[in-house]
Amino acid sequence: MIEVFSMASMTDVIFLLLIFFMVTSTFVFPTALEVNLPESSRQTAIKPVTRIFIDKEGQIFISTSAGEEPAPVSLEALPAALVKARSENSEAAESPDSQFIAVYADEDVTYGTLVKVLDLGAQNNLKMVLATKPAPTTARPAAQ
Repeated sequence: MIEVFSMASMTDVIFLLLIFFMVTSTFVFPTALEVNLPESSRQTAIKPVTRIFIDKEGQIFISTSAGEEPAPVSLEALPAALVKARSENSEAAESPDSQFIAVYADEDVTYGTLVKVLDLGAQNNLKMVLATKPAPTTARPAAQ
């Protein structure tokens, strides 16, 4: 006698697990810092490993690996942290994304603070990119 195995209950379990993982994956936040990025019409697909965050109070944080929580750092200690991050990333991987350092500056950060951070990167021959959020696409009136 051949026994017939019903797959209906197993299919239900698989679909429930799929729904569970889809719902819980929306709760994952990339960082714990609240940074309101400025808008830009051009975007890039570069995902740098080293990231610098400047919050609206002007406090600076650095994260040197993808899963690492951003740690506070002073402006004076930032060059040493950037050089250390560059040496760690160049040893770990030779991907083009590891050559860049992303700066996530809140849109309320003063221009002077942002320039100081970018200047520190330039003094240490580091390639830094300014992170932005996509600008909303709205229809613009035609120029006449």
